[in-house]
Amino acid sequence: MSFLTPSQPSPPPPPPPAPTREDPEVEQARRQAQTDARRQRGRAATVITGGQGTTQQAPVRTKRLLGQ
Repeated sequence: MSFLTPSQPSPPPPPPPAPTREDPEVEQARRQAQTDARRQRGRAATVITGGQGTTQQAPVRTKRLLGQ
């Protein structure tokens, strides 16, 4: 080898094998995603108004006579 031509760097190690569907970590992540989605749907069902609040007129009455 000459000082004008640098040596080739060693190739990087091969990537780890891709996880399969039968992998316990993949199954746990899928279950966690389903649980999170279910919880989000549950919270969304309790919200009655949107982000703008209620769009209807407020039921406001003014007193006309004293005592009414």
